[in-house]
Amino acid sequence: MVEYKWTVLSNTTVGALLASINGTIILISLPVIFRGLGINPFAAGNFTLLIWVLLGYGIVTATLLVTVGRISDMLGRARMYNLGFAIFAGGSVLLFLIPSSGMAGGLELVLFRIVQGIGGAFLFANSAALLTDAFPHDERGKALGINQVAAIGGSVVGLVLGGVLVGFGDIHLGGLTIPAWRILFLVSVPFSVFGTVWAYLKLHDIQKPNRDQTIDWAGNILFGAGLTILLVAVTYGLMPYGGQLMGWTNPWVMGGIVAGLVMLVLFLWVETQVKEPMFRLHLFRIRAFAAGNLAGLLGSIARGGVMFMLIIWFQGIWLPLHGYSFAQTPFWAGIYMLPMMGGFVVFGPLSGWLSDRFGARYLASLGMAIGSLTFFLFLTLSYDFPYWQMGLILFIQGAGMGMFAAPNTAAIMNAVPAEHRGAASGMRATLQNAGMQVSMVIFFTIVITGLSSGLTGAVHSSLTSAGVPPPVATSLANAVGSNPTGALFGAFLGVNPMTQLPASVQSMLPPVVFTREWFPHAIAPAFMQGLDLSFLIAASLTAVAAVVSLMRGERYVHEVHGHARGAKTRERPAPDASDPEGPEAKAEATPEPDTDR
Repeated sequence: MVEYKWTVLSNTTVGALLASINGTIILISLPVIFRGLGINPFAAGNFTLLIWVLLGYGIVTATLLVTVGRISDMLGRARMYNLGFAIFAGGSVLLFLIPSSGMAGGLELVLFRIVQGIGGAFLFANSAALLTDAFPHDERGKALGINQVAAIGGSVVGLVLGGVLVGFGDIHLGGLTIPAWRILFLVSVPFSVFGTVWAYLKLHDIQKPNRDQTIDWAGNILFGAGLTILLVAVTYGLMPYGGQLMGWTNPWVMGGIVAGLVMLVLFLWVETQVKEPMFRLHLFRIRAFAAGNLAGLLGSIARGGVMFMLIIWFQGIWLPLHGYSFAQTPFWAGIYMLPMMGGFVVFGPLSGWLSDRFGARYLASLGMAIGSLTFFLFLTLSYDFPYWQMGLILFIQGAGMGMFAAPNTAAIMNAVPAEHRGAASGMRATLQNAGMQVSMVIFFTIVITGLSSGLTGAVHSSLTSAGVPPPVATSLANAVGSNPTGALFGAFLGVNPMTQLPASVQSMLPPVVFTREWFPHAIAPAFMQGLDLSFLIAASLTAVAAVVSLMRGERYVHEVHGHARGAKTRERPAPDASDPEGPEAKAEATPEPDTDR
């Protein structure tokens, strides 16, 4: 049993790595994927497809996490984790084998990504719970630190790996040609199949499942439907509606937001009425659990969308200005984001190890404070920054993320009773994944709004400087400025909107407006207006998260201080978490007043 904990750590780390890599690998590779499928993202109706390719995986994962975690407590965490690996592997195979092209191929891409997202939900919901079961409380920070490096660091690996793979181009094997965009999905197939077999053969439950519990059908339906409707509604809020830049006044969007919020409020009420609730609200009475989750949610909202804006900054502006072709920008954007992963890899496991000895309170809070500082530092950069400045800030931000992630996760999982670890892990992952989705919507809206206020003037100035007659420049600038969403994704996908004009109009323009550098220079001033506001908001959110993290109180370990009913106990040596009877079998509780510690 001593070796089993390392089996759990290695397998869950592979699972977390695969799930997080596939969450971001597609972001940096979208230009290649859309070209390979023969899809014009700027054609009428295709913007909806683009949004779903970007956000569909995360929406499905966020929606299912709590339900999966709760069911895992009932049926067995190892069993549900194994099922998730199998579903994930199936989704990976389907993505590699997409049979169609054009719009049909795009819809299949979204559908198979959703299948992959379902598997990812099983992996995310159970990995932290399995590790908490397998490791004693004084080693969990180290184990979760390594796992968090895979889970969060994998999102950066996805960016780099996506760029590297599409940089190789198509692979020719004899008479067989494998397109570059299919290779993106092929790479995860052998690892996910191996992980599935490995998990099935090696993993088992330490904590005995409680099969006497009943499923909270009303809670599951209200939560799943409410969160799905809410996330889909805010996603469609990014899409133009009528003559407006975005769809926030669309009756369907407003109705979806209201309906989703009403269902979630009703869900919270139902959870206080049923005997076996899906969402264990009473866990929030434990200060370490509540503060850790709130700080994690604020941190996810702060950084999720901003990280994507950094990719657009690299791919759409900085790299073209420094001589990189649009075919090369996905690869080099991933390479130039590596310092963030370096900071995380160094400080994630180290902070997890330190939190085992000193607790999470000050380490996690300092990590969030460092994250807040880096967003302020981003404000000092010009759009054509010296790279050493950006690289240093990215490394510091990765270090701050690492200092927060592992100690915070360990503190959350240490604070809950063993029989609720699946639900607690699902709740933690849901809040963070939902925060990432909300973040994308918030910061897309901010940047698009900033573009709408300055894009027309910036393009007009660039056109007249290039020698375009003022009347023509005014007309073209108004056309580009009226579609800031298209301009934003054009920068990301490496498409100069001037090349989308009719041939008769293009013939009237000087060659300079079709060069690689012209559009980045034209869009950069307006883009930075929205991006700077995003940095300010992200800095404020992470500063608040640091304060919330400080409020978690002193170190609280349930095996040592509490019992399943939520009362404190006198401190005693922690039981061996690898004992087949489970840690709770040895925890004798002597009640004291409350759990607010």
